[in-house]
Amino acid sequence: MDNCCTEYQIRIPLHLMAQRTIADRRGSISVTKRSPKSARPRKAAMFQRHAWDNGYESAVSEITEIGREFYSRGWVLGTSGNFSTVLHREPLWLAITSTGSDKGHLNPPQILEIDETASVFRGEGRPSAETSLHFAIVRGRAAGAVLHTHSVWSTVLSEQRASEGGVSIEGYEMLKGLDGVSSHQHREWLPIVENSQDVEELAQQISNTLKENPKVHGFLLRAHGLYTWGATIAEAKRHVEILEFLMETLVRTGSTVARPRRVGL
Repeated sequence: MDNCCTEYQIRIPLHLMAQRTIADRRGSISVTKRSPKSARPRKAAMFQRHAWDNGYESAVSEITEIGREFYSRGWVLGTSGNFSTVLHREPLWLAITSTGSDKGHLNPPQILEIDETASVFRGEGRPSAETSLHFAIVRGRAAGAVLHTHSVWSTVLSEQRASEGGVSIEGYEMLKGLDGVSSHQHREWLPIVENSQDVEELAQQISNTLKENPKVHGFLLRAHGLYTWGATIAEAKRHVEILEFLMETLVRTGSTVARPRRVGL
C-alpha cells in the first residue's frame, strides 16, 4: 500500500450538528481516503517555479542561437556537441542541451533545466551523456557556461598531438581574444585528455587536469572535440571562436607557433 493520500472534504450542514461540540461546529470534517493514483508525481510538480526562471528563458534563447551558428560553421554536425549555462550556483542548477539533439535545429524543449543530480525539471528528453563533464568544469573553474564542439580541426589536432599530452600555441594575435590574455606572445596550453565511454571516470580525469593546469582556457578530448568555458555564455562563445580559429590555423599550416614577420617585406 502506498503512503500517499488524497484528502476529501465532506460538508455537513450546520443545523445537523447542533448536538456536536463547539469544536465540531466549523461546518466540515475531513475524511482521508487512499488513492492509488496519488502514487504518481504530478507533472505540475516537475515545473515548479524558481527565482531564476527568467534566466532559464534567456538561456534557451542564447543556446538555440549558438547551436544554429556553430552548426553553420561545421563545429557541431549531426547530433554532436553539447552546451550548458549556470542558472543558479547554490544549489547548482544548469540549463543544458538534451542528448541526441540536432544543435542546428534546437527547439526550446530540448534545453533542459536540471539540478546537481542531473534530474530534469523542465524540458523533454534526457540530459547530455556528458553532463558530468559540465559539472566538473563548472565546479573546477567556477564557470558560468560550458560549450563543447566537434570540429574537424579539434578532432585532427587532438589525434596528431596526443603523444605530446597537449598543444602549445603562441605568437598569434587571436590569442588576445582569450580572457586575461593581452599579448600575442602569450603561450596557451591545450591539454589533451584520453577519451572514455566511462563518463564518471572521464569527469574525474578532467577535474584532475583542471587542477594541474589552472590557467588553461580549454582542453581537447582525444579524437573527440573541444571543451571550453567562460564566466558568461558570451565569453564561452568567444573562446570557442578563438580556439577553433587557432586550431584550424595549426592544422592548415602544420605549426603551433606563428612565424615572425620580416619588417619591410
